[in-house]
Amino acid sequence: MQISMFGQVLDLAPNQIDGTIAYLAQLRDEGFARVWMSQLPYEPDLLTILAVALREVDTIEVGSGVVPIQNQHPMQLAQRALTVSLASGGRFLLGLGMTHAAVTEGMWGIPWDRPVRRLNEYLDGLLPLLAGEPANATGETVTTRGALQIPGAPRPDVYIAALGPQLLRLAGRRTQGTVTWMTGPTTLRDHVSPTLRQAAADAGRPDGAVRVVSSLPVAVTDDVDGARKQAAEQFAVYGTLPSYRAMLDREGYAGPEDAAIIGDEATVRDRLAELRAAGVDEYVAAVFDRSPEGRDRTRALLRELG
Repeated sequence: MQISMFGQVLDLAPNQIDGTIAYLAQLRDEGFARVWMSQLPYEPDLLTILAVALREVDTIEVGSGVVPIQNQHPMQLAQRALTVSLASGGRFLLGLGMTHAAVTEGMWGIPWDRPVRRLNEYLDGLLPLLAGEPANATGETVTTRGALQIPGAPRPDVYIAALGPQLLRLAGRRTQGTVTWMTGPTTLRDHVSPTLRQAAADAGRPDGAVRVVSSLPVAVTDDVDGARKQAAEQFAVYGTLPSYRAMLDREGYAGPEDAAIIGDEATVRDRLAELRAAGVDEYVAAVFDRSPEGRDRTRALLRELG
């Protein structure tokens, strides 16, 4: 199981461009090969920052975890993703998904409906463009016609933030896999991994064509109660958003603090082994300890296990 790191632009203030460059360089120097970074609606534009940062920091890969589709046309996202891929020499992975209704409807005034159709039609336009081919896709929610001219841009792998069965099957048929958050080992083993892989097999794709990427908060610490309290406060919103609440309920978790991986080195090592046994191909560590010493301790174990 590959071990990668999580990053959030908001945490890299005061200058998020300089902060992202420094963060990626630090993780590269520590031996991590890949980082997944989130895009929240009130943050600077992640792909613009990555186009700069990946020119400055070599070797490390970065995935978007994830870019929402509702507020941009497939051709626009293809332009941006291919530009980052060109700037980085192919070290960019495109994670995309449906953001939450509170954002889509509440902030953008865009309907949050027919998510499976909307994402499928989005891929109809996006995937050919990323492959350097023209798109000609007429849909009910989005239509994409035309071609791009970005020679030399490597095609980025595409992942979907898929949790429900229909989106998992869509990811299995058409993309490189799923990126999950707040999803525990039982749900990954019994729901996410088999649904994704069976859809890939049904579509005639070879073994290994799809990957399960699982992100969860982690803290290597002796103060378990303190870390659980911090996780409950820091990640509280994910206990209220419907898609993540459904994953927590599937696992029998009361809240995000139960999903978080917390404990000493032996405990965290065992929890990560559970993920590996559940079919996870890549674990993305969201290190959340407030103290520099705690974060260093956590990264040290992750480096050892990676």
